[in-house]
Amino acid sequence: MDPKTQSTVGTDGLSRRRALACMGWAGTGLLWTLVGGVPTATLLTGNAGRAQAAEPMGAFRFVQISDTHLGFNKEANPDTAGTTRSAIDLVNGVAAETALVVHTGDVTHLSKPAEFDSAAEMFKGLKVTDFHLIPGEHDVLDEKQTAFFDRYGRGAGKGWYSFDHAGVHFVALINVMEFKPGGSGRLGPEQLEWLERDLKGRPASQPLVILSHIPLWTAYADWGWQTEDWPQAMQYVKRFGSVTALNGHIHQILQKVEGNVRYYSARSTAYPQPAPGEGTTGPGPLKVPADRLRSVLGVRSVAVVPKSEMISVEDTALA
Repeated sequence: MDPKTQSTVGTDGLSRRRALACMGWAGTGLLWTLVGGVPTATLLTGNAGRAQAAEPMGAFRFVQISDTHLGFNKEANPDTAGTTRSAIDLVNGVAAETALVVHTGDVTHLSKPAEFDSAAEMFKGLKVTDFHLIPGEHDVLDEKQTAFFDRYGRGAGKGWYSFDHAGVHFVALINVMEFKPGGSGRLGPEQLEWLERDLKGRPASQPLVILSHIPLWTAYADWGWQTEDWPQAMQYVKRFGSVTALNGHIHQILQKVEGNVRYYSARSTAYPQPAPGEGTTGPGPLKVPADRLRSVLGVRSVAVVPKSEMISVEDTALA
């Protein structure tokens, strides 16, 4: 099998990438429920994209937002502030059930103070008290690479950190500090050493949720959609029974299960990008008809059942 497509093609011969793209155009989402590592998909319909199935007992819910790109105003989306507000409205629609919100990077488009100011003002509208952010490469374009961390920095080393919520261990990794156009993500030896220490001594039964901007897995090597030193980090997480890795950067829904690790790439709230290998000039903003734009943008809701391997991932379009 071609390594460029092995993560997106199902055993029935239908391209999973194409199927997900069709779902996006229809303005629907998918609920992926994983029990014992076996994924099943359910089409989402109904109010705010909520699943028709009952939530597992004992689950807590959190929301992933990614790639708001505030400050971007080109043809692909001249109003990223408007789509960000729509995303916040979606999150607030289930705020009573949402434990926390995570933003997986590219808060801004050019790391300008005015863009960060705009983001801060909008995020005040989130009806949750626990909000965690990591930077994307667009958030560290300033000369000293400090603008993001001056506002949102926390934790160990150069901004990476971890926290626990309802029995689940969250790890916020940074793989964009050495990013070059067309290049891959990289964690670096200092962060890898920190990760090893952070996970050491934790029970293998504790669920892990790992946040990054650039995919940790190889989503498409030719476009740099991977993290080059993730294989070393895998040595530290492979003993855990349930590991969920969430990323942004590629502005579309892709998923892969590899051993005990489930990888999920999220939609942007700003603009879509081409599916892997389908862009004429590589990755970048993809213009779609204005009346369809919000159907390919969205947010993600994740339900976690602590002390089990059950994770459900629900992607909801802004449309």
